[in-house]
This record gives sequence, structure tokens and C-alpha cells, in this order.
Amino acid sequence: MAGSLAPQIKRASSAPPRPVRLMIVDDSTVARAVLTRMIETDPQFKVVADAASAEAAIEALRDIDCDIVLLDLEMPGAGGLEKLPEILDASRGAQVLVCSSLAEEGAEATVRALAMGASDTLPKPGTGRFGGTFSDVLLGKLRALATSGAVPKPSAPKRASPRPLIEAGLRTDRETAIEVLLIGASTGGIHALASFFEALPPRIGVPICVTQHLPGAFMPVFARQLARFAGRPCHVAEQGHPLLADRIYIAPGDGHLELRATAQGLMARISRDQQASGCMPAVDPMFASAAEACGERACAIVLTGMGRDGSAGAQRLVACGSAVMAQDEPSSAVWGMPRSIFEQGLACRLGPPAELARHVATRVGGA
Repeated sequence: MAGSLAPQIKRASSAPPRPVRLMIVDDSTVARAVLTRMIETDPQFKVVADAASAEAAIEALRDIDCDIVLLDLEMPGAGGLEKLPEILDASRGAQVLVCSSLAEEGAEATVRALAMGASDTLPKPGTGRFGGTFSDVLLGKLRALATSGAVPKPSAPKRASPRPLIEAGLRTDRETAIEVLLIGASTGGIHALASFFEALPPRIGVPICVTQHLPGAFMPVFARQLARFAGRPCHVAEQGHPLLADRIYIAPGDGHLELRATAQGLMARISRDQQASGCMPAVDPMFASAAEACGERACAIVLTGMGRDGSAGAQRLVACGSAVMAQDEPSSAVWGMPRSIFEQGLACRLGPPAELARHVATRVGGA
């Protein structure tokens, strides 16, 4: 019997993987055709539908399943940015990669799209300039989404792990009073930050430091957007910046935000050392420096993102007695960074951003 089963097992295991399914939403017929040819040069991708408007895309998504939506923002009708929440809802969990001339680095539309739930953005080249570097960058971004765990599997939709199983893997939270709140995030992080700050009381009595993986050109716009939906002042951190209570300090795009303890209180330090994660800015130096500056009186949160940035720094925080929390899988765009925290046994709490914010409020007396 074993001999008759072996060939069947071999055939099953050698079945080709299902292609990653895409929809292209762009009002230009030429752009849709060129993007389709470009994407399908990689056999792991298949364009299963296209649409010339956001409204048409929403209608089509009711009848098809796709993993990634490639979305232009400038189109007839309401446009991709206004309809982005409906596209996310209609796609039932697909990732959205914004590909638009409005998605230039530092553009308001780019950060708004990311805050609304887009996973990534890519500026679309002018007519006749498709191909070359753009093709490489586009396929690179699509491959990153496809291999990061961001693309949902058809037979295994995201669902919450049984609560007893989750709790068994969590550390005991000592609930020591804190003097700084630290947040690290990457892909999908701006949307998660919006959810987090919406649930956080307006006053918590400690400074908030944020490292979000973004290029430097985005940071001024990101700071304005974050101040708006967080309801508190937000600054791009500078060397020697005093870290004041109830203000947000974000890592600059060309440097890591670190913390330094002084006689006058916590101050910002900007470093540019190469990190093992390869990220700039990186979460690890923010966490590691906080462990040195604050000991057990820091609280760190790792939100959605690809990779493992934050894990090494979180180890330092936990060793000092500080609390580290992580976003859960169902609410994450990409459960990479928070998954690493959880699987290494560093997290004392796992949950969606709003739930983590409410717990932070209890730690600082703001609930």
C-alpha cells in the first residue's frame, strides 16, 4: 500500500503553485495593456481583470477574486483615492498597490492612500516611458507583496488564532509605569497608525516615538498627516530634540531615531549606522537605545510590516523589563515584523492597533 501511495504523494507535492491574481484599474487602455504584458513576464503573476474606473472595479470585484489591485488615482468619476476604501472592502482582503502619477515621493495623495489602507505606492512614468527601471521596480514590489505573506491564500483565509493558543505564547506584562511609547511599522503601517491613534486618549503624559519605513521625501507630509489623525503635534526628529510629553517624534527618512537620557530628560539622537535589517530608518536602534535610556520604563509596539526589523531591539527591551506588544495577524497588511516578535516570545500582548492603544491607555492612566 505504501508503494501505491508514494507516486500519488509525489504528484501532489509537485503541482505548480497558483498564480498571484491581479486586477489593473486605469483609465488608459494603453497603460492597462502595457502593464499586463509587463507583469505577465513573470509566470507567478496573472492579470485576471482590468477596469477603466474605480466604480467599474468595485462592480467587477463582486464577482472575481484577486490578490493584488494595481490602482491609478487619476481617473474619470470619483477617482481611485476617493474610492480606495470601497475597493479594499469589495476585494475582500486584496492588497492595493497604487500606481499613479500622483504617487510621487512626498505627495499628499501618496500618504493619504497609505493611511487609507494601500499597501504600497509607485509613481507611474509618463507616456512612452514604461519599461526599463520602472518594470524592474514594479515587479519587485509585486514580488515583495506576493512572498511576504500579504497575499491571501484561497484555501486558508486569515482568521484569528484560538485565544488560548495566543495567550500561551505571550509574556507576562509587569505593567510598570512608562516614560516613553515607541512604535515601529512598515508596509501598511500608516493605516495601522491611524487606527491606533484614533483609540488613544489625547493625553497620555509621555512622548511618542515612531519609526515608519518611508523615504525621506515622505516625512514632512507624513508628519502633517500623522498630526492630523493623531490629534497632537508631530515632528520629524532632529539631533538633540527634547522629547516632550504628548508629542510625536518620527524618524527622518535618512537616519535612525534613537533616544538619549540626559539631566534635562529624554532627547533625540539621529544615527546613520548600517543595520542588519538594511532598513533606513530602522526600528531596532530606536528600541535598543530606549532600553539603555529607560530600562524597564518603555513600552514598545510593533505594527504591520515585512521582515524582522525591530526584533533585535525588542530583545534588548525585554531583557531590561520593558513591555513589547505586537499587532495580530488578522489586522495586519503583512504579518512579518509583528510575527517575528510573537514567535520569539517577546510579546506580552497581541491584538489589532485599537486594542493595543486602549491597553497603553491603562498603563499611563489615560483610560
